[in-house]
Amino acid sequence: MSLETALVIGASGGIGKALAAALTARGVAVTALSRSSDGLDVTDEASVQSALGRLEGPYDLIVVATGALEVDGHAPEKAFKQLSAKGLMDQYVVNAVGPSLVMKHAARLLPRDRRAVFAALSARVGSIGDNRRGGWYAYRMAKAALNQFLHGAAIELARTHRKAICVALHPGTVATSLTAKYAGNHPTVPPEVAAQNLLGVIAGLTPAETGLFFDWRGQRVEW
Repeated sequence: MSLETALVIGASGGIGKALAAALTARGVAVTALSRSSDGLDVTDEASVQSALGRLEGPYDLIVVATGALEVDGHAPEKAFKQLSAKGLMDQYVVNAVGPSLVMKHAARLLPRDRRAVFAALSARVGSIGDNRRGGWYAYRMAKAALNQFLHGAAIELARTHRKAICVALHPGTVATSLTAKYAGNHPTVPPEVAAQNLLGVIAGLTPAETGLFFDWRGQRVEW
């Protein structure tokens, strides 16, 4: 895939920053936006509309690399007795509502006359079919909601952007501040490696694969 332009949302985070750097190193003109650097709050539609409304595009690639495992001190639950309404809603807003609002206001920035990719970072734990351990309710539910949105958005996007690809991507367990407390014995990779892995997957996608969920190796993840 030949990329000329890319928009990275969440470019101050571990994976987002690495993606922006990797794309720039490949000669891609990158627009990098984040809350810390640009005031872009993906949970606030006015903020999303304002930040994306200033852009002209088109972008061959739009990546949403935002997300959180822990919001306002609410850690992933080990049992449903630890659930709270606020914890559930906070996860949903950050991990599902945010990327959905980005699509709403960024779809116009995708070209209609050539291949383009909209990708959002999801997580394997958001897979219902792959859930064999339970727990982590709020995070799992929010990522499952994100997956459903991306699947539906791919169907709608294809009506106006026939060459576009909209996918959910699982980056693996990446050594960032987001995962530091929860990686445990899981093998991790540096953000720079994760970025290269994800870009490799993105490069190989075709419009026939829009609306699907892939891991960092390019393998399908069940819903």
